[in-house]
Amino acid sequence: MQFKHPEILYFLFLLIIPILVHLFQLRRFKKELFTNVRFLKELSIQTRKSSKIKKWLLLATRLLLFTCLVLAFAQPFFEAKDHKNKSNETFIVLDNSFSMQAKGKKGELLKRAVEDLLEHVPENQPFSLVTNTETFWNTDIKSIRKDLQNLQYSAAAFDPVSALAKIRSRKTVVGKDVIVISDAVGLQSRQLNGFDKDLNSYFIVPNAEQQNNVSIDSVFINQTLDNFYEIGVKLSAYGSDFGALPIALYNQGKLAAKTVVKPDTSEKTIRFTIPKEDFHGYVTIEDNSLAYDNTYYFSLSKPKKTNVLSIGEAAKSQFLSRIYTPDEFDYNNFALESLDYNRIEKQDAIVLNELVKIPQALQTTLKSFVSKGGNLIVIPATDINVADLNALLSNFGGMQFKAGQSLEKRITKIAFNNPVFQSVFEKQVTNFQYPSVKSSFAMAASTPAILSYEDQSAFLASMSNGVSGVYVFSGAINKMNSNFQNSPLIVPVFYNMAQNAQKTGISALSIGANTPVFIDALLAKDEILNVRGNADGSTEKFIPTQQILNNKVKIVCNNYPSLAGNYGIYKQDERLKDISFNYPRTESNLRADHESALSGQKVIESIEAVLNTLQTDRTDNEIWKWFVIFTLLFLATELLIQKFVK
Repeated sequence: MQFKHPEILYFLFLLIIPILVHLFQLRRFKKELFTNVRFLKELSIQTRKSSKIKKWLLLATRLLLFTCLVLAFAQPFFEAKDHKNKSNETFIVLDNSFSMQAKGKKGELLKRAVEDLLEHVPENQPFSLVTNTETFWNTDIKSIRKDLQNLQYSAAAFDPVSALAKIRSRKTVVGKDVIVISDAVGLQSRQLNGFDKDLNSYFIVPNAEQQNNVSIDSVFINQTLDNFYEIGVKLSAYGSDFGALPIALYNQGKLAAKTVVKPDTSEKTIRFTIPKEDFHGYVTIEDNSLAYDNTYYFSLSKPKKTNVLSIGEAAKSQFLSRIYTPDEFDYNNFALESLDYNRIEKQDAIVLNELVKIPQALQTTLKSFVSKGGNLIVIPATDINVADLNALLSNFGGMQFKAGQSLEKRITKIAFNNPVFQSVFEKQVTNFQYPSVKSSFAMAASTPAILSYEDQSAFLASMSNGVSGVYVFSGAINKMNSNFQNSPLIVPVFYNMAQNAQKTGISALSIGANTPVFIDALLAKDEILNVRGNADGSTEKFIPTQQILNNKVKIVCNNYPSLAGNYGIYKQDERLKDISFNYPRTESNLRADHESALSGQKVIESIEAVLNTLQTDRTDNEIWKWFVIFTLLFLATELLIQKFVK
């Protein structure tokens, strides 16, 4: 037991006063003569004995009364077990990612968490609030009531590392209490390593009752026909026992196709056929779980001719002219000696066909070409200068050539899941007539091979920067060295390697992915491109980060826009390109296990329970009121003794 005012205990010395008063009677007794006391003798003895007991009772009562009174003024208390942290600053981390759209027992998880904060956080308690998108420092519940009520869902996934960094950047002279409110979907234990002993952390994990969810993950071109595209819509189903779901395809806001699908597997692809025209719309499903991943926006431009340039001997490049036909490609071939380097920037794909030497100027130009979104295909000559080739490849990744091998090898392995073969095979084949190569180079590559030899070494490998690809063969494919030109693989391989995703593919970016987009545009000195469109009934406009690259402009949208939807890239009022944005599908799996990630952390049921725990653990148990009560009791006891004890 401790005292707030221990100096008052010195007044306990005053207890000597009632003791002295009771032990030393200052009153003198006066003798009275009486005729006969024989009959009063017994009564006199009995009265003296009773008076003595009464005096001792009064002494004890008064001593206890004054003792309790002094102790009450000294204000005794029992120290709280967590008293050292009672002045801590409070930080609340609120997850407002899309997975918090899920419904719990009392409604959507985020809305219920906001209601709990408004209901249970005391109005006069200061705290700081950190969400996925906003931060409120040193505020109170009254000041941010409207902000909490209007809090929107964020496309950014919950990142405790980022939230913790913000909290640690806040310098305080006291400790920190961190209350994290999140459903913990997609949470990894390594993300919580920073919540160590120097922070008093609590986790509130609301759970969704309906954990089944179907997500539209992607849209891709499954097959290119003469006048149509066959697009594939990939669905991911998390859970079991799904009923039939309607799925609809819209172009420019108008219904283009509709069907019903039953997600009987974890992944399912639905196919639609659309004309080879501009498409600017979305595909949507209806389920009873998360809403943010039920719509996928995408744009598809009317096909334009792909510009392909091969550099090498005309005789060795004849097979390319049969693949890159005039109806779909603008194909040209030049020998290295007659090459105009200015033509390279205007191409979509460049083929280096068995060059013996690769000049430094060409290496520099090709590096710039690939960085601007162009595809590069490298076919080495049997007697190529390996040093030149490695110098070129070092600009794009970790691929390097080693010593040549004069050993015939069969090409026996196909990476069917590689984008080059995405729409080539209906099923994996095993009885294929595999081509062979008489001599080749050993090739060290950090990426999986597209085509491999029977000894598992790479025949064709690729490197990608997200907007373009570099495809490298390990050996020459002329008819003297290989029969690859006679293989059925030759057409789809070269056809798909030349396709430029920026020009012929589906435009569908993830918000926050920072994927660069290249626009064919010539801008004046003070001109800029802007992105604008309608999303969820509201108009959004922003200026992306942009870089002028001769006849192209590279734009990066960073964390914009805030809303998924169909947008356009504009030069003033001229619409240059359709572009679509989607929310990342990182939190679609509500069944992801989070218990292992939270092992070792303090998990509490509600914000009310956390605040009550902190209040209980940090509030000293003051008992001075009991001593006041005892003082009154002893005072009443003294009065009763005075009245009833004779």
